[in-house]
Amino acid sequence: MTWITFVKMPPVCTMKSVSIFLLVTLQQGIIGITSAEERIREKRAWIIDSFFIEEENPGPFPYKLGNVQVERDYKVGFSLHGKGVDEEPKGILSIDKDTGVISVHGKVDYEQHKKLKLVFEAKNMSTMTLDTMLGVEVTITDINDHAPVFQQDLYETSLDESTLQGKNVFVVFATDDDAKNSPNSTFDYNIVSVNPQTPNVEFYIKKNGVISFKGCVDYEKATKYTILVEAKDHGDMIRLSSTCTVMVDIIDKNNHLPTIIGRTGTGRVHERESGKEVLRLQVEDKDAKNTPAWRAKYKIHGDKGNHFMIETDPKTNEGILTVQKPLDFEEGPERNLSISLENEEPYFSCEVKRKTQTGLWQVITADRTTGTGRLPEPVMEDVTIIVEDMNDPPVFKHDVKNVMVQEDVKVGYPLEQFTAVDTDRRFNNAFEYRKGDDPDDWVTVNSKTGEISTAKLLDRESPYVVNNTYTVTLFAISHGEPTMTATATLTIHVEDVNDNLPLLQLQMMDMCLSEGATLASLTATDLDESPFSGPFRFELLGNVKNHWRLDPNYGTTVNLVKEDMVYAGEHRLMLKIYDTQGAFSIQNLTVTVCECSVEPNCRVRSSARIQLGESGIGLMFAALLLLLGFLLLVFLMSCRRKKSAIYIDHGSGEYLIASNIEIPGTDCKVPSGLLQVDEDRMEANHIMSMEAEQVQMAQQNQLQSSFPGMSSFSQSARPSQPFQRGNFMYRSLPMQSQSRSSQYQGSTINRSYSVSRGDSLFMQHGALNSLLGQRIFSIQERSQELFHYEPCIYSYEEDFVTDPELDSISLPESDFAPDKLMDLGPQFLNLATICNPTPP
Repeated sequence: MTWITFVKMPPVCTMKSVSIFLLVTLQQGIIGITSAEERIREKRAWIIDSFFIEEENPGPFPYKLGNVQVERDYKVGFSLHGKGVDEEPKGILSIDKDTGVISVHGKVDYEQHKKLKLVFEAKNMSTMTLDTMLGVEVTITDINDHAPVFQQDLYETSLDESTLQGKNVFVVFATDDDAKNSPNSTFDYNIVSVNPQTPNVEFYIKKNGVISFKGCVDYEKATKYTILVEAKDHGDMIRLSSTCTVMVDIIDKNNHLPTIIGRTGTGRVHERESGKEVLRLQVEDKDAKNTPAWRAKYKIHGDKGNHFMIETDPKTNEGILTVQKPLDFEEGPERNLSISLENEEPYFSCEVKRKTQTGLWQVITADRTTGTGRLPEPVMEDVTIIVEDMNDPPVFKHDVKNVMVQEDVKVGYPLEQFTAVDTDRRFNNAFEYRKGDDPDDWVTVNSKTGEISTAKLLDRESPYVVNNTYTVTLFAISHGEPTMTATATLTIHVEDVNDNLPLLQLQMMDMCLSEGATLASLTATDLDESPFSGPFRFELLGNVKNHWRLDPNYGTTVNLVKEDMVYAGEHRLMLKIYDTQGAFSIQNLTVTVCECSVEPNCRVRSSARIQLGESGIGLMFAALLLLLGFLLLVFLMSCRRKKSAIYIDHGSGEYLIASNIEIPGTDCKVPSGLLQVDEDRMEANHIMSMEAEQVQMAQQNQLQSSFPGMSSFSQSARPSQPFQRGNFMYRSLPMQSQSRSSQYQGSTINRSYSVSRGDSLFMQHGALNSLLGQRIFSIQERSQELFHYEPCIYSYEEDFVTDPELDSISLPESDFAPDKLMDLGPQFLNLATICNPTPP
């Protein structure tokens, strides 16, 4: 396949040229057909034709681009396919199917479509077979329709004042979308304007967009520059351009040295005084405030002992001279210092000497950072500080000492001696030694000589001993004005001795009752250190054979083995424990053995603890309030009637004696000096007794109607005739109730002035007891009596350990006082009535 490119000529071409074109086309077609017949016997070959369209051609549309002619003896139909027809950009090109004329219907953008490739086809209209196929290429010619464009319209950058000329300031970059390497896309940079215009600097731009300057930048003359940069292309018909703005901020640098303009302060300091401000230096600097180029930096010269320091006030830039280490008047009454001054930022300078038309200007520079150029000397200021003499404190020759001593040294053992001196030449004062910090009062200090001795036996195991050391402080106090003090420290290193015995960690343990041997761990401790402590040797004392043993018996922890012959209960063992030096202690060990399946904790407290909840506490308070109310009621009742005194015969046996012996008692006797009751009360009591008897009989009849089966009881329970003993009225009431299982018998004695309700309640209580007995007898079976229980086991014969849950019963002794019988009150009459013997 042969590709031949034809260039479509402008419309001014002659007919002769058209004939030549057709002749060449026909000749090439014949050649193509011959080669095709040799391969696949096709009738036509590919031929590429080319056309040109100017970018953004304004029309009018449509206009003729060209035509493709194919001469045949038969009718041929033409068609066109590809970009610009049925591919993007669609609808730009078309072809007349009869004449082959190609037309343009719209504008084409070179930046989007630089070439349009199409396929031209010619068909035999008679047979509708493909006759000719051509490749058509339409080239879009570029025009200068795009100006150079910067990446940004505004650029911002900064430039140090100390930057040397010729250095790059900034780089701008622009692009042009026209055809590459064409005049339309080729452009140049140039600086249109610079604002403000200063004589000390000139900005320029290179071909690659780099902006630089000539001369010296001066912050004091301009703090910011605005540069307008233009990019213009080389178009033939028209030159297009665009601009951008570059903002350059100038950063101030140290091109001015600070100068001292004054000082404030006394310039005097007391000896041994520190942290005091003695002087201030005022400075002036023409650089921008609060910048490293403005902030001053001070340095002290001639301070041998580093007694002074100087700092910069961040607000005023002043130099503050302060005493950081106490001064001694005896070393000199004055201190001569020199203070140098410079800025935080290194100094530089730049000066324009001559401007040139080409190349860089001639300038003179100095830079302390690189050490180039003529650099000025630093600013210096001489200062004299006056030291004022004061009373000096004593000074210990050695303020820290160490001593090693065993912990068993005797009291009064000398440990160390401290010596202090007074270096003051004007104030020569006496001083004494005193003890400072001594947390456990181990030492005493001789106030005259400073000798330190032990005041008690030392103990390495004391909680005040840390890492085998005990620290004591000592003061030397002068008696001058003012009182001055010096401090020294004594560190006592305590050596351990074997002054502690091994002890059991636990002296009570539980073990489970089992058929075989069981083990429990025993651990001993010793406050001493090695070699005065463990490992220990354990030994069981007493008759423990076949009951207890140790396995092993050497170490810090050993096993206590319980044999199966040990019974349940509490066992007390004695152990002898030896340390590595043979010192021993005898320890008591309580082992409680129990059945672990029943009680997991063998040791139960001997007395049960009662824990009250909120409800229990509430009941306690309610009972207390009830008791207080009752006492108040009794007090009010006792206040209603005047109490009568009871005269007591002070003979033998006239008061009650407490007795808890199990032998028949004796009747008590009423004292002969009892108060006699008047005759009116006797008559009133008799009338009340008769009325009570009548009420009682009525209640008894009512009770009989309520309990029909209790007729015998009702009859037998009728009271007998009343009788009088002394000043009181009595009546007896026999009561019998028989059943198959029990018999009750009782009597009732009422005081002559008691009301009938007491008799009624007594009768109801007896009736209920009789009824209850009958009901119990009716529901019980033979040989299975109710209320019959087996005895409870309290303890076994061989078990000598009492149940720890049972509390011991104690009978407190009565603190009876015979004087209490002097005023017993009316309640004693009840007891006197019972104890009064029957009159003859």
